[in-house]
Amino acid sequence: MSLKKDILWRAAIVYLGILIFGFGIIGKIIYLQTVEKAKWLEKSRNSTLKYFTIPANRGNILAEDGRLLATSIPLYEIRMDLNTGSLSDNLFYSKVDSLALCLSNLFKDKTREKYKQELVAARKKLKRYHLIKKEVNYIQLKELKSFPLFRRGRYKGGLIYLQENRRIRPHNKLAARFIGYITKSNRGNIVGIEGAYDQQLSGIEGNKLKQKISDNVWIPVSNKNEIEPKDGMDVVTTINIDYQDVAEKALLKQLNKQDAHHGTVVLMEVRTGEIKAIVNLGKDKNSVYRELLNYAVGESSEPGSTFKLPALMAALEDGYINLDDTIDTGNGIFKYYDKTIRDDSYFQGGHGKITLQRVFELSSNVGVSKVITEAYKDRPHHFVDRLYSMNLNDKLGVEIKGEGQPLIKYPGDKLWSGISLAMMSHGYEVRLTPLQTLTFYNAVANNGKMVKPKLVNELQYHGKTIKTYETEILNPSICSRSTLKKAKKMLEGVVENGTARNLNNPYFKIAGKTGTNQIYNKKYGYKSDSIVSYQASFVGYFPADNPEYSCIVVVNSPSKNVYYGHQVAGPVFLEIAKRIYASNIKREPAKSSNKIITDLPYSKNGNKKELKMVFSSLNIDVRDKNKDNQWVTTTKKEDHIELNKRRIVPNLVPNVIAMGAKDAVYLLENAGLKVVLKGRGSVKSQSIPPGTLIRKGQEIILEMSFI
Repeated sequence: MSLKKDILWRAAIVYLGILIFGFGIIGKIIYLQTVEKAKWLEKSRNSTLKYFTIPANRGNILAEDGRLLATSIPLYEIRMDLNTGSLSDNLFYSKVDSLALCLSNLFKDKTREKYKQELVAARKKLKRYHLIKKEVNYIQLKELKSFPLFRRGRYKGGLIYLQENRRIRPHNKLAARFIGYITKSNRGNIVGIEGAYDQQLSGIEGNKLKQKISDNVWIPVSNKNEIEPKDGMDVVTTINIDYQDVAEKALLKQLNKQDAHHGTVVLMEVRTGEIKAIVNLGKDKNSVYRELLNYAVGESSEPGSTFKLPALMAALEDGYINLDDTIDTGNGIFKYYDKTIRDDSYFQGGHGKITLQRVFELSSNVGVSKVITEAYKDRPHHFVDRLYSMNLNDKLGVEIKGEGQPLIKYPGDKLWSGISLAMMSHGYEVRLTPLQTLTFYNAVANNGKMVKPKLVNELQYHGKTIKTYETEILNPSICSRSTLKKAKKMLEGVVENGTARNLNNPYFKIAGKTGTNQIYNKKYGYKSDSIVSYQASFVGYFPADNPEYSCIVVVNSPSKNVYYGHQVAGPVFLEIAKRIYASNIKREPAKSSNKIITDLPYSKNGNKKELKMVFSSLNIDVRDKNKDNQWVTTTKKEDHIELNKRRIVPNLVPNVIAMGAKDAVYLLENAGLKVVLKGRGSVKSQSIPPGTLIRKGQEIILEMSFI
């Protein structure tokens, strides 16, 4: 074959190959455009359009009176579409200076020049999702919508804003662990009320269609949602904010004084079981006390001497003992097998022979151990069965997650031994949480009826009650009336004649029991380098003759060489009880005393005549230093309230700080001002300073103490 033919042949083969390849491409295009057209159109749509979840507005958590404990506030992310069709170059460059100035004045984070530089650069790059500012509040957004360009809206002016809700607690740390918090972990929300009622608070999510643009950025297709979210419900708790504040301050003061590791307080309404206050304070790494863990619900530990009440009630109920029985406590030391049990008074020679009533009042470990061991040594299962019948081995089933497991072992269990009866009788080898212990004592105060601790009163949706939670009875009667009467007598005796005499006061009777126990640690037992850590507690109720509230105080590891329950926990209980008692103006003073309550209640400034009427009904001494003045300020002294002159000058704005709403509005409106109240309580601040010349009809805003 000649060279020419060879070249032509090869060229023909290459040409034919190219032709076949070309026909293949054309055929594939036709196939894709016809047979697989629908498939690829759907894929294209899915890659550029996507549904995004819109979280619902989370419900509020409220105190019993409706004040906010936790709420969500809207924050906005501001972006700008600088490539929208209606935004011409002439329009943009004629308005960018004024827009940059407005943004700089509003946010005060960048200069006008900086904002202009960024906007112009974004315009040149034709950015469709340029970030301007994050975490913008609603007031700022409202102002932003009036700015040049932005007032034209999204499609004509390029304004884009995305809402995100942030959870806040208006009262800061108050009841923080009880309220809980929101987490984005895989476990979901598990802490406090936020976790327990997460489903009700969360509401129902919505959907919004977004489109992907350059740089993998997704922007909304329209301002409307495809599926609108449904708001979550509000949870109305049983917490009383004022009582919570009192309890937290009382506990914090004692923790600081004793340099303790942590402590907890729970205040319960006797009849309903409603938790009115729950405080959990622990020392963080910076030695600052904060709400770190819910010790009241989750910390199961040996309760110590507070367990002597159910132990002796079991023996009373079974008929083995009576309050006037005599027990020989000897010199305060008694040995069971290899275990030595001591009374706190052993170094003083012990108590000798005393009645069972005195055994309880003096918290004699030897006396209680002897009584229980003698009564049940041949039938220990009867003792434990009786404790079980009083629900002491059952969880309470509170809604908050993480409740500690109570432990009251049974004869025959692996850890049961010859000293178990003696040890259990005074609160060792058993485990209870503070809330479980309080629930038992509350049952005694409630005439034997054990009620479940109640954390939530109702669920609301936009102010309308959806569900109400009633008090749940765990045990209609934990014991007979006879045993109950004796139990109350023992508890009252502790305060009147026993280890908690420092809680005795002339205003109302307290009933309760002190507890002081060594803390067991799995690693080193009850001692570490010969050092013993203690837990101090006091649990009881008040007023003893007509119980309204029960309360437990537990302080863990006080380190100032003061660790007895009456010294560490008792004063916290007393301070809380006195303040709650004093705040209840309907209660009559104790018949046994004509003295004035020295822990005087807080009072607002206001009308002298009305204030004097209230103080007179409370039997509170008043010293009036300005006989002729109608309006006064109040000053709390040690044993009286002092009334001082509040000067009101015609035509000048009066000072209404610390007044109640009624008096403040009366004064200001009579002066010709238009009053706007924000919140409730007493006046915290006024928008027009006192002494300013009044302009009739001028608006004055009063910020109240509870917003």
